[in-house]
Amino acid sequence: MSDKKKKIIAVIGGEQPSSEEARLAEEVGHELARRGAILVCGGLGGVMKAACRGASSEGGITIGILPGNNPKAANPHVQIPIVTGMGYARNVIVVSSAQAVIAVDGSYGTLSEIAHALQNNIPVIGLNTWSLSKNGQPDKSIILAQGATDAVKKALDSITSQ
Repeated sequence: MSDKKKKIIAVIGGEQPSSEEARLAEEVGHELARRGAILVCGGLGGVMKAACRGASSEGGITIGILPGNNPKAANPHVQIPIVTGMGYARNVIVVSSAQAVIAVDGSYGTLSEIAHALQNNIPVIGLNTWSLSKNGQPDKSIILAQGATDAVKKALDSITSQ
């Protein structure tokens, strides 16, 4: 990838995060914008809204891949709403549009996005999110981060090492 192309990072997570996880998501958004990355997400509330708020406050670009057909359903910090009419199937588009994924918190929709990303060799950085195991053994596919800055650094480093 040319250095002139913007890096696109997906931020995924739950619609009802704790205040701490919402704060982390907002910090992730801030840091992505500071480093010139474009943020793509599901475009709705919770982690998605907090991350978009953080990115927008730093002048970053935010894209929301929406489950429905109404662009007005996007959170107010989404600059580019993309309607799909696909419901949760849009999760595949969210992660496939990115070069790396940062998961903060999350429920089963987030878990499906993690699975789609890993299936397609898109690095997933985890921040207070799911952990995986197979046959009772830890699966280290999700790269663990120790805070928002660490998550963004690991996401961007994973792209340059691809």
